[in-house]
Amino acid sequence: MNTSVIVVGSGIAGLLAALHAAESGCAVTIVTKGTLTDSNTRFAQGGIAAVLGGDDRVEDHIRDTLTAAAGLADEVAVRTLVTEAPARIRELIARGVAFDRAADGELSRGREAAHSAARILHAGGDATGAEIERALVAALRTSGATVLEHAFLADLVTDQGRVRGVRLLTDSGERTVDADAVILATGGAGQLYAHTTNPEVATGDGLAAAMRAGAAVSDLEFVQFHPTVLAAGDSFLVSEAVRGEGAVLIDDEGRRFAFDAHPDGELAPRDVVARAIARAMAAQGGRPVHLDATAIGAAHLAGRFPTIDRVVRERGFDWAVDPIPVTPAAHYLMGGVVTDLDGRTSVPGLYAVGEVAATGVHGANRLASNSLLEAAVFGARAGDAVVVDAASGAWPAPAAGESPETGRSGSDSPVAGESPAFGTAFSRAALQRLMWTDAGLERTGAGLRRAADVLAGWSADLPAPRTLREHEDANLLLVARAVVAAALARTLSVGAHFRSDEALEGDPSIEREAGFAAPDASPAVEAVEAAAC
Repeated sequence: MNTSVIVVGSGIAGLLAALHAAESGCAVTIVTKGTLTDSNTRFAQGGIAAVLGGDDRVEDHIRDTLTAAAGLADEVAVRTLVTEAPARIRELIARGVAFDRAADGELSRGREAAHSAARILHAGGDATGAEIERALVAALRTSGATVLEHAFLADLVTDQGRVRGVRLLTDSGERTVDADAVILATGGAGQLYAHTTNPEVATGDGLAAAMRAGAAVSDLEFVQFHPTVLAAGDSFLVSEAVRGEGAVLIDDEGRRFAFDAHPDGELAPRDVVARAIARAMAAQGGRPVHLDATAIGAAHLAGRFPTIDRVVRERGFDWAVDPIPVTPAAHYLMGGVVTDLDGRTSVPGLYAVGEVAATGVHGANRLASNSLLEAAVFGARAGDAVVVDAASGAWPAPAAGESPETGRSGSDSPVAGESPAFGTAFSRAALQRLMWTDAGLERTGAGLRRAADVLAGWSADLPAPRTLREHEDANLLLVARAVVAAALARTLSVGAHFRSDEALEGDPSIEREAGFAAPDASPAVEAVEAAAC
């Protein structure tokens, strides 16, 4: 009898996991909340990072990734990511992905912030994610996998501590689908924030379901904010690759302020650039800063960035002539469900890949264009691991010490005891404003405690969810409490987690930087686990 595998999510991570499992003989069902093409992958502009020869080296990509991660990445996971990248690129090409090529037929490669070389492959100029999604969806449709669209993951089905399937909400009602293994590829939780680059489906559903099932989570305080989102109309990301091509950031006075924050200026790590923009905006009354791409030229802007060029012009700007207004927005969750290098979680039978997973490769700050790469490398590995685990009959969880968890400090628990009164009734918009204000680019203990109290009160009063929207809201609340718990526990600013009131005493990050092992106990993880109860 074929091993039955359910893959929840249809971005690059889920599609590659499903393809690898299906091509090894598993009976695969892929479940997606919207249509098969609805995912964060489709919106990825910049590209996918990989070392493919020339003057670039694997060790340089590893170093760049570890540097961006602010010392908190797992080096074994990073080495796995980078060394397996060329094979995954070859696989994507073999599956029909048409990466852009130069006149001589070689793959075109761009450079993005914090990379020491031009190693970013792209497709359709700035439509890399859409091209990858197109090719992989086409491959999946001929793989024999079953596709369930408009099926929402209400929860995981567990039996004696092991995952046995999923409970879904569909147009025809609730249904349970049994499986030998479940692979979560549900993406992030950008809808936690008032301003985000993520689509509306990014409500943390897989992360919340895993937490309810008892899976270990890690690094949820590390939320990456993309520096440049067009500040006109709905949130629209302006790729970091635009700055890689020479665009610069200026304030109202026309001054390039990014060098005040970092010697690499506009090409500094994302967290640094995003905070520099936020501070420049605060200094000019909250008005957006501007991205000046005029030196690049109209022809190159239209050819290299056709999607951005079209949207910018549709919104009334000629960015070849005038700078365009930009602001930061929530973009990517570096933490998630703790996994080993093959996607196994702490719950037998449950795997996690892509943004929902914490593989250890991103640490405190993700290097640009490593997200599609992580999804490809570890999605494929998880699809292969399911087959191996089924053959062994063991369905193992990671052994002690294998999980790339990060030590944390602090004892504040935002979920214990009674919550003080608060004046704002729950709504998704109120939640998003709260998280943006108190758990966003810059944080304080007072703000995080206030957020924790409000979130706890909202959670206590929230009725049992019935509709899809209500389930999403419950998931967002649970993930929000976990993010705030982790942010409270880490009192030292590092990477994307910035505490303007940081207290250095006792934070294990200092010990890690000095070469000491992080403590076994993790108060932030304990607080997160309490939030899931």
